[in-house]
Amino acid sequence: MSETYDYLFKFLIIGSAGSGKSCLLHHFIENKFKDDSSHTIGVEFGSRIVNVGGKSVKLQIWDTAGQERFRSVTRSYYRGAAGALLVYDTTSRDSFNALNNWLNDARTLASPNIVILLVGNKKDLEEARDVTFLEASTFAQENELIFLEASAKTGENVEEAFLKCSKTILAKIETGELDPERIGSGIQYGGAALRNLQQTRQRSVNKPDCACGL
Repeated sequence: MSETYDYLFKFLIIGSAGSGKSCLLHHFIENKFKDDSSHTIGVEFGSRIVNVGGKSVKLQIWDTAGQERFRSVTRSYYRGAAGALLVYDTTSRDSFNALNNWLNDARTLASPNIVILLVGNKKDLEEARDVTFLEASTFAQENELIFLEASAKTGENVEEAFLKCSKTILAKIETGELDPERIGSGIQYGGAALRNLQQTRQRSVNKPDCACGL
């Protein structure tokens, strides 16, 4: 049976190696923690249909490798992304310090209107915390990012991260700031929305311009 949905959004998960990007994706898709996670080689992929503001949205999620040697490969996946989770590890100062580089890549290589949500992963490891909530929140405000802390291990805020980003994209579609028909927007109409759009256009075409014959 074919999947039905209103929209498809292309998502990226970016950030330094070891920040838990694959674990976030796995928990979102499978609803469980990926215990034996090794570093991603190149790019991994997952998808899931979610309900966002009464619309059915298919998230097509590309989990990119955080290691420098794969940077040229992963950069090619930035093109045409509607949303991104920018992930750092709350117990790793280095992963937080690298955020600017990842952010520059996303804003340079992806759609200019890409919606980026900053995720501080591993919030369950409070005793090992190396980055405060306040400094990450400040970084997010300065760079106009949505921000939350999450735990791929406990599942806390994992779903919320993807849904918050999706809600923001949907709101921008509804205000006209994002156009699903623009090439490279990272958004596609699903069958249901496409049929509605075609019917609306058909009605516009068939509608008489004036009542001259009356």
